[in-house]
Amino acid sequence: MSREPQKPRQLPLDLGHSPGFSRDDLVVSAANAQAASLIDRWPAWPAPVVLLAGPAGSGKTHLAAIWREHAGAFELSASDISTHVGDIGATPVLIDDADQGRLDQDGLFHLINTVRGAGSNLLLTARSFPAAWGVTLPDLASRLKAAATVEIEEPDDLLLAGVITKLFADRQVEVDPHVVQFLVRRIERSLSTAIRVVDRLDRAALEQKTRITRTLAAETVGAFDAGQGELGV
Repeated sequence: MSREPQKPRQLPLDLGHSPGFSRDDLVVSAANAQAASLIDRWPAWPAPVVLLAGPAGSGKTHLAAIWREHAGAFELSASDISTHVGDIGATPVLIDDADQGRLDQDGLFHLINTVRGAGSNLLLTARSFPAAWGVTLPDLASRLKAAATVEIEEPDDLLLAGVITKLFADRQVEVDPHVVQFLVRRIERSLSTAIRVVDRLDRAALEQKTRITRTLAAETVGAFDAGQGELGV
């Protein structure tokens, strides 16, 4: 018995979809309203040093990007601060993911002193609070305790739905609201998971040359539930 030839799979091209990091792109709900309000209030901040703390994928980098653009801030790597402290002057400074990787403790201590002396601001983002950073420099630990800390909570339904819709819009993909609501009910409540699911769905739709439907969404979420979320389509 002859078999019909299988339809070749169309491999989706990686087009390098860039997420929008403007203020208009920010989805605000109760989970991140306090952090968004703080960013909007700059330079009327409660302290020279501010920390945004929240889980991976909670939107810290988006908020930090909004502030960096608005404040004209200079961004430094947490592991290489000392090299640039002398060049800062009164320019606001951003350090994203301060608790990821090696922290230049001496550099951060001197940077905080520089910022305070210049009447400027330093914005730090991290997944955890400074007490969990393993800081061994007592003077730095004291400076970090004086920072104004705002916690970003796990996303609620409103924020998760808004972010999923935005992620599809970044890819110029229209998705029916009932598909978005299905994803909100089914996926893990984290923005990092939402990013991976949207990427997987977009790729699957391109490969199958179909719209993103509830059926396709169910298949994709099922694959994640089965531990296949990192597999290629």
